[in-house]
Amino acid sequence: MAAALARATVGELPDELRRIPGPCSITAARYDDSPVGPYRELAVGVPARLGARLGLCITTMAVTSVDSRLGGRMNWGFPKELGTLVWVDEGDDRVLEWRERDIVVWATPVGPPLPVLLPLRALQRRADGLVSVRGHAKGRGRVARVEIEVPEDDPLAGLAGRHRGLMVAGMRLVVHPARRPVGLAASLRAPLRAPEPALSWGRQSQHTLTGD
Repeated sequence: MAAALARATVGELPDELRRIPGPCSITAARYDDSPVGPYRELAVGVPARLGARLGLCITTMAVTSVDSRLGGRMNWGFPKELGTLVWVDEGDDRVLEWRERDIVVWATPVGPPLPVLLPLRALQRRADGLVSVRGHAKGRGRVARVEIEVPEDDPLAGLAGRHRGLMVAGMRLVVHPARRPVGLAASLRAPLRAPEPALSWGRQSQHTLTGD
């Protein structure tokens, strides 16, 4: 998996979500094992809030699996679309290319591996309204340099450039059921519209998470 943080304005937020200061994220991943089988993924997240709740809103998400696209949209409101994503191992480097948009994410490790635990909090619009999605990922992380190439006329052009980050191997990902907000102080509740009330998968052979 490869992800980067960039101080740019990209992506449109759903109504009722508000943009907050902070870097956007870009994540590229290769899942060798998941509930829907192997697939690759590229996602862009924008920092947002819903009332007092803070998180990332995933505004762009490409995957290579039809089942992943369907489950991601129905269960969590992730805007998944099918794309041609090519993953290449170049020695210790990891590269993901989104062919239709000529976007390339290239990560190079520069540090020793250490255990990492990465929290997940997303605010999304599902078919039945706004939802909050929580989860976590853990694995062995290494500090990395990340280079992102994006065409100048692409809406994601602001993400282009060099970034510092983290490469994660042997990652296990857990995504909890989406919940719907009911008032600012109320708990979040939302029944799922598809099977798999919560998913976990791993261990993938190699992932990268990066950020400035």
